[in-house]
Amino acid sequence: MSLLSVSGLQAAYGAAPALFGIDLSIAPGEVVTLLGRNGMGKTTTVRTIMGLVAATSGQVMFRGKDVTNAPPYKIARLGIGLVPEGRQIFPTLSVEENLIATATARPSGSGTRWTVEQVYRFFPRLAERKKNLGAQLSGGEQQMLAIGRALMTNPHLLILDEATEGLAPLVRAEIWERLLELKKDGQAILVIDKNIDAMLKLADRHVMLASGQVVWSGTSAELTADPTVIDRYLHL
Repeated sequence: MSLLSVSGLQAAYGAAPALFGIDLSIAPGEVVTLLGRNGMGKTTTVRTIMGLVAATSGQVMFRGKDVTNAPPYKIARLGIGLVPEGRQIFPTLSVEENLIATATARPSGSGTRWTVEQVYRFFPRLAERKKNLGAQLSGGEQQMLAIGRALMTNPHLLILDEATEGLAPLVRAEIWERLLELKKDGQAILVIDKNIDAMLKLADRHVMLASGQVVWSGTSAELTADPTVIDRYLHL
């Protein structure tokens, strides 16, 4: 059974349609990407899955439950941890307070039970800055904190919207390494990013969006074997 199953998902911003029948699924322990140029519906898909944008049609099933248009906090409690675009950490809370704010005691989908100390081992830089306010961190440190905060919910599915956008190369490399560790640990992940080379190494499958529709899906091997797909849907 799929961990996440999205079928025929449609959404709109006011009178302007944004999604036109998105279908995707993620199995336990699987890593899937959402690919596409800016404005093609990737973030809207994530926000609709999370209940932050209302679905006008279609269905979102998570862990066997229909969560279509459920309140975001209920979807999060079922086990989806979101690392949102722009990070959205709490700027006036310390690193440690940010982590404690989302802590839950259940085991994650991989069986790991994330604690503050485990997050510090995962991202040692956060341990060094644990008393600093969120607003005092660099962009890379804020992204590490956003990932750590999502892990503290002990998610069955981790969603990252723009995993490494705007970060320095060394920080990007560290985050990709950590995501590979999570995959090896059995964590299911849905990730949006523009670094196609890193995602080809990380992901099991890829879903390509254009104008709010799925235009291609397949494995890393299939995507590598057909570079015209990347040229058609990712390059300007």
